Amino acid sequence: MKFLLFETIFWRNSTVEKISHVWKDYFLDAFSVANQTELVNIVGEALNGQEDGELYAEVAHVESVVWEHGRAEAVKYIENEGFGLRKVVGCESGYVHSSDLSRASLQTVISDLRDMQGKQGAYKRADRKKAKALYPATSPLSVELSERMKLLAEIDAYARSCDPRIREVEITLGGSVANILIVRPDGRVVHDVRPLVRLNVTVTLSDGMRSVSNVAGRGGRYDYSSFFEESVWKGLVGEAVADARLMLIAQNCPSGQMPVVLGPGWTAILLHEAIGHTLEGDFNRMKTSPFSDKMGKVVAHSEITVVDDGTIPGRRGSLTYDDEGMPSQYTTLIENGRVVSYLHDRMSARYFGVAPTGNGRRESFRYQPMPRMTNTYMLQGTSDPQEIIASTKRGIYTKEFSGGQVDIATGNFVFVATLLFPIENGVVLFDTPLRQATLTGTGYDVLTHVDMVGTDMVLDPGIGTCGKNGQSVPVGVGQPTVRLTEGAVVVGGAA
Repeated sequence: MKFLLFETIFWRNSTVEKISHVWKDYFLDAFSVANQTELVNIVGEALNGQEDGELYAEVAHVESVVWEHGRAEAVKYIENEGFGLRKVVGCESGYVHSSDLSRASLQTVISDLRDMQGKQGAYKRADRKKAKALYPATSPLSVELSERMKLLAEIDAYARSCDPRIREVEITLGGSVANILIVRPDGRVVHDVRPLVRLNVTVTLSDGMRSVSNVAGRGGRYDYSSFFEESVWKGLVGEAVADARLMLIAQNCPSGQMPVVLGPGWTAILLHEAIGHTLEGDFNRMKTSPFSDKMGKVVAHSEITVVDDGTIPGRRGSLTYDDEGMPSQYTTLIENGRVVSYLHDRMSARYFGVAPTGNGRRESFRYQPMPRMTNTYMLQGTSDPQEIIASTKRGIYTKEFSGGQVDIATGNFVFVATLLFPIENGVVLFDTPLRQATLTGTGYDVLTHVDMVGTDMVLDPGIGTCGKNGQSVPVGVGQPTVRLTEGAVVVGGAA
């Protein structure tokens, strides 16, 4: 067992206001400027002759505790700090970053950026609207390590008592706080303190013949306090154990084309991957998305409305401001089956002649922003979920997915469903679970094969992470119960 001890969290027990002011001053001190006006002037001079761009500075603290084999196996604490300066003209950009937050490094980055060849343009002023804070400017890391260890030991003991067939319990408790400063030449200065936490419980069950593992998790942009509520962590353990029991007795899943009913909530990762990515502005600007010529056209059942909403308080995918300094917003992508918008950063918005949607995101100061999803979900429809099941003579009901991938150019996708159940004569046979199976299809075709949308929309529990072009960002997904008619996907089972 390896421990990395730390006592560098100087904002412990600070008020929200104090934390914000401390970090604003930290950035100003690091760049050796008297005030933010001086920093705005420096950035403005550096980006003179550019159409767009910004200074993005970041100090991030990340920690995780992994509990396994009845003890803490690893405690990690990482600090990352740095900044990047970007210049943009049209659809061309230059970017230089440094892990040294100092005035000297800033001058070096400015010089290196000027040495890059590129076009010239006139800077476009951004909307100066102030966003409403969606999460507390606090650090989850303020909870003492000893208190977290005590919690994990309690969760472990309870989980092992739930079933004599449990062979292993793994618990991961992670948290971070990112302090962001964005400075634009037009005078806009954005400071955002972004907390993020997650608790995962994984149990492994064995009956002597087979072993299965299942994970349940929860997270969002808040502190650790809710995880200490007994009802919360016992609920996660109960979910992990209950589904693992079903997996242990699961039978082989049939193969072929058949109706598939997607349960509410986390199954929306199919929506995220197969539909959401293809509606991101950069793919459509470059004409590599199957939806690049579908703006204003009907592509789905009239009950399908898909939105991206970065403004839900405390959600994992939410942002008060995106990483270009634009306020997050609620954006309707598909309305009653018709494509009405893409997800835009400032570059794709200028290209299409529309307003940015607040979806310019980046993993860290080492990367340029690009259009990314926040919390993407399908709104509820008009069908009773029980009626959706009752009207399905034969098919598959999916409850959980472990992940998937999509080819943006073609829309082809493959997903792994980890917990499925047969539907026979309008009844889900929950006592006859099926082993994991793949679902393959094309995003555009899936939309045209949805014929019923339930009234039970649910957001995921806060566990999503999205990868794109080498960058990972936290996201959320959600949907109601949805039925895909035969031909939408091919089920790849072992039966």
